[in-house]
Parts: sequence; structure tokens; C-alpha cells
Amino acid sequence: MRISKRTIAIAAITAGSALVLAGCSGSSGSGSTATGDPIVVASVNALSGAATFPEASAAAQAVFDEFNASGGLNGRPIQYTALDDKGDPSAASSAARDAVESTNAVALVGSASLLDCEVNSGYYEKNGIVSVQGTGVDPFCFSTPNISPTNAGPYLDTQLTLSYGSQTLGLKKICGLLEIAGSTRAAYQAAFDAWTKATGQDFAMLDDTVPYGGSDYTPYVIKAKEAGCDAIYSNGVEPDAAGVLKAAEAQGMNDMTFLFLTSAYSAQFADAATFVGKGVYVPAEFAPYTDSSNAANSDWSALMQKHDVPLTSFAQGGYLAATHFIEMLKSMTGDITRETVTAAFKAQSAGYENAMAGTPWLFGPGSSHSSNTAGWPIVIKPGETTWSNAASTWVTAASFSK
Repeated sequence: MRISKRTIAIAAITAGSALVLAGCSGSSGSGSTATGDPIVVASVNALSGAATFPEASAAAQAVFDEFNASGGLNGRPIQYTALDDKGDPSAASSAARDAVESTNAVALVGSASLLDCEVNSGYYEKNGIVSVQGTGVDPFCFSTPNISPTNAGPYLDTQLTLSYGSQTLGLKKICGLLEIAGSTRAAYQAAFDAWTKATGQDFAMLDDTVPYGGSDYTPYVIKAKEAGCDAIYSNGVEPDAAGVLKAAEAQGMNDMTFLFLTSAYSAQFADAATFVGKGVYVPAEFAPYTDSSNAANSDWSALMQKHDVPLTSFAQGGYLAATHFIEMLKSMTGDITRETVTAAFKAQSAGYENAMAGTPWLFGPGSSHSSNTAGWPIVIKPGETTWSNAASTWVTAASFSK
């Protein structure tokens, strides 16, 4: 099995969200393409490098294109620039400075990167600009005052997938294959500790030397095999998770269950997963889009297909980031500047509800932001090439206990 890296490419949503796609009648625009003074927005993304997240910014661009085509904000279009940090700290710093100083963006919307928050959170705070993150990855995305992600993030994902495995699936010996970028090790350890405290379980074996974008994961899955584990937890992105499955298949690990993160959730992954052991389980950070009976994603799905954006959780996060940004713009009066946009987000007291997420999204005045605290368990069962629901609704960390 081989999965290539992704390419760039609710009937039950809130009324404010629906206006973004349904003619934007709430934009006070003329209904024709917006041609006024642009509202400048940017994002910092891993568009190239070892682990890429192109769908978030592509989804945000699709939302803004649709909004502009329907008149924008009182005739003003949103001008959007997606910058590539290449998964490199120096490039991430340069990209942030381009966004803030060269494009003169009023906000960052839809960013998705392994290290943007860690490298640039202090710079964003110093320059008084907010980032509505499409995909928060590093711990600074969830622990600094000027960034608020739409997604739950890999650390809560980790706690949820481990808890589901041990408490719901009854797995007794879970092995961990952990990939570390930047300073994420401590945040993952905090998630592990929270799982252990809540459930009384711990890893039978944990290897935190697993590389991003590795060419062969055989040595790592062999460690899990030799430890006699009944499950493998991996935080790898889609191509890396595929590599773990490929290596496990070669080792004949048919009795192994796999506990992955939302980064592995895509239709392409399921279609290519010819081997899943006893099943691949993921806590979807947003409403499962592979469930056709769930109407939460209907408008998002239609827009992504119209703009040739792959249907992934990253695209869901980017869509919601852009949607929430437009909702905020519509609520504002007076000038639209970096200062007024930042003030509006920090003054937010009530969250934006959307059926695509299990909890309302909120920026607000706090020193840290992590409002998405739910996941929806999904699974690829043996012999199947599609995701299906492993639960009937959202779960949270509080759903699991000894």
C-alpha cells in the first residue's frame, strides 16, 4: 500500500455560516462581484516540506472567493494570500513578516503549519494581529493570546484516541510511535499523562524517535510487535500513518489495532488502506464528512468540490476559520483595520456555533484559546475501504474514566 502526499487542490449550520455560501445576503453587498477597497488577509502554511497542510488555506480561499463573488462586505472583497513556511523556522518567520509588514494584513485566517505558532506567536502579539488558525498543530497554537484554532489539535486528539482505545475497545497493551516537531514533546507527554490519570493505563512501549516523512517504518513497528502490543498509537500525518500500516502489513501484524489522529482522516487514505489490521480508529475533530447521513457538512462539501479542494479535516478547519472571520466582519461597525479586527475578536464573549464542530468556537480575551474540545470516533474496519462511524455522537475527554 502506498499513499502519496495530498495535493492542493450544514443544512444544520448556523444562519451566519449559511450566508457565506447562500448569496451572502447578509454582506450588505450588491450581489455582484465585490470590487471595492480590499480587506487584506493572509495565512502561514506548510505548503511544502516533510508534512504539508495545503487544504486549510485552499478551503479559506474558496470561502473568500464565494463571498467576494456575492458582493463581499459592502462591496469590499477579501484579498487573501497564503504563504509557505516550508516547515522551516526561518521560512516561517519570514512568511509571518511578509503577512504583517508586506501585505499589511488585518488578520491571519486559515493558517496550517507544524511550527507557525511556536515561531511567530510572540511576533503576532507584539504587532497586535490575531490568527484564526485553520489547523493548530504546535502547542503555542493553543496556549498564547493572539491565536485561536478551529480544530481540537493533536494533543487532545491523542488523549481521545488513546482513551477510546483503552476504555471502549478494551485494548490492554498499546505501543506508541511518536513523531516530534519543535517543542511538541512536552505537550504530547501532558496528553499521555491525562490519559493515564483518567484511565489508569500507560504505554507498554513508547518510541519518540520516529521521523516525519520516514521512508521505512519497519524498525518501529517491529518494536511494537516484539513488545506484544495489541495496538499502535501514531501521531503521524497521512503519508506517515500509511507507512506504519505498510510496515505492519509486511510483518503480518493482523491482530494489531491502529489508533491514529485526525491527520490520517481522508477518503484517499481509506481507499488506499488495503491493510488495517483489526481496524484503524481516529477521533474526527469535525463532523465526519464521509457520513452522508450527517447534514452538517453539506454546504462545505459542495463548496470544496466546486473549488477542487480535497475533502479532509484540514479543509473543514480552513472553511470554519474563514466562515468565523466573515461572521466577525459582519458584526463590526466602523473601520476595518488590524486594530479594530483584533479588538473585535478579543471582545468576543459568546462562541460561534456550527454543526461541523462539537463545541462552539471562541476567541475572546483570554491568554490561551482551545475551544474545540470534542471528537467523533470513526473507523476503517477490516475488509472495508471507507470510514464509518464508531460512535453515534461526539465524545470528550470527560467521556472516559476508570
